Amino acid sequence: MDRAPPRGAPRDAVGQRWLAVFAFQAALSAAASALRLAVFPRGRSHPLLGVPTGLLLALDPFLSCAATGLLALALLLTESPHPRPPPLPRSALATALLAAAGTLCVGAAAAMLPEDAGWEAVAWLGFRGAVLGSIFAGHYFGRRRWLLQFPVLQRPLFYGLKMGLLPSGNRALKLSIQAFLISHFLVFFLPWQFRKGGSVILTEISILMVTAAVSFCLEINYQFVQVVHTRRCSFAPPQSTAAAETNPTEFILETLEQSDSRSLIQYLAYQDLCVVSECNVEPWRRAAFFEESGETYKRIVTACLKPLEEFTSKIAEALEGLSSDKPELMLQQSKLFSAFDDSQICTWCARTLAVLTARSRQEDRYGVAQLTGCNAAVMTTLLSALVAIETCLGKKTNPQPVHSLGPENIRWASLSTGRKGTGVSIASTQKGGLHKKAYTMADVLRTSVYQIVSAFIDDLRANAKPSSLEKNWISEGRKPVYGSQAVLVQKLILFIEYRAV
Repeated sequence: MDRAPPRGAPRDAVGQRWLAVFAFQAALSAAASALRLAVFPRGRSHPLLGVPTGLLLALDPFLSCAATGLLALALLLTESPHPRPPPLPRSALATALLAAAGTLCVGAAAAMLPEDAGWEAVAWLGFRGAVLGSIFAGHYFGRRRWLLQFPVLQRPLFYGLKMGLLPSGNRALKLSIQAFLISHFLVFFLPWQFRKGGSVILTEISILMVTAAVSFCLEINYQFVQVVHTRRCSFAPPQSTAAAETNPTEFILETLEQSDSRSLIQYLAYQDLCVVSECNVEPWRRAAFFEESGETYKRIVTACLKPLEEFTSKIAEALEGLSSDKPELMLQQSKLFSAFDDSQICTWCARTLAVLTARSRQEDRYGVAQLTGCNAAVMTTLLSALVAIETCLGKKTNPQPVHSLGPENIRWASLSTGRKGTGVSIASTQKGGLHKKAYTMADVLRTSVYQIVSAFIDDLRANAKPSSLEKNWISEGRKPVYGSQAVLVQKLILFIEYRAV
């Protein structure tokens, strides 16, 4: 079993963010309750309910807080950065909790009922809330909204929420209309008393407004969870402390190596590593990567190479034994689709490796990147992953004569089913957006290789012979995960000549 990450801000980040979610939902509930307390009269009783309106208004904050708390608990059980569906018991539990949240949210509006309202109206409101919660749960799981989407740019919290207001309003309106229509269809299966109470006591416009307001609250809560959990977390000890002076990289290294695979805290650690490597937000942390012994740099490179090598090996496994048989082709596409599930971490790893290798040209005072052989390992892994993806897209990967290299000599395989020469194209279909993911990942890898080549262009051109490149930039005595050393050398030559497309 993996040991827990070290104590402190990195390990507590996820828990603190969930506390922020609960606080946000409590504030939202309190604001809604205060608004209703200010608008609706108190001290009178419903003749049919026999309950003072003040008591209903007093219970309203507890109902709202309970509803939003159930919603937060449901999101807590399902939110994940990895595209792996939550286990079935958790899905069933979250569906029930979301339905209960809708029931309680709309049930809290019972305090706004007119004085001649009976229990049928309260039951009718609860039924409409249950329908709304069920529809929201169906959209939540049917569209895989439990998957955390990390933004390309990190914006302040306020602007992150502001950008989600309009989409949340549009989705809330659609959900409320769907709940409105479905509940009117299902009402025919209820006893006549409930149908009568629902049609006489509340107008259809008021019902639609209440359900739209509740669904908007659900969407805003969901948007807040997305924005909060995808924000960057700094995996470093506070500056001017003993830990920052002696070993500032221990937090992030232990998190990368010891946290559960593909967990949220591991995603946040890779995100932080990429930001520190690419930007000058904390230059003292990046300077610590190139410490004299080279052990820190080697551990960072190893932690980033591992996801890329696993990603390439999954693609290589899917490409083995290609067949034009339709069931076999569908199985291979399914394997490819699961391989690209880790594309977010692989993107961060490729960008981190590229920028650290490029910056080592100027910032590596002790030459640890070159002496430890990390530069060759990075270039080999990036080229191997790129060749594997290009094979999926239909490019030939067999070694060609040097004079025939170039984009004009690339031959694309047929976009049908199987093997043609040495090219395949099982990622060229529209299934699940697989071709889009493949092209996106190929662009990331191509840009990463070009970043390294641009930093070392003089040395690469001075040693442009295949034998020299294979010795200095392709790992000797270590077979690439995909492709041969000859293919990787020819691919690197294309990058050196800025002709790799």
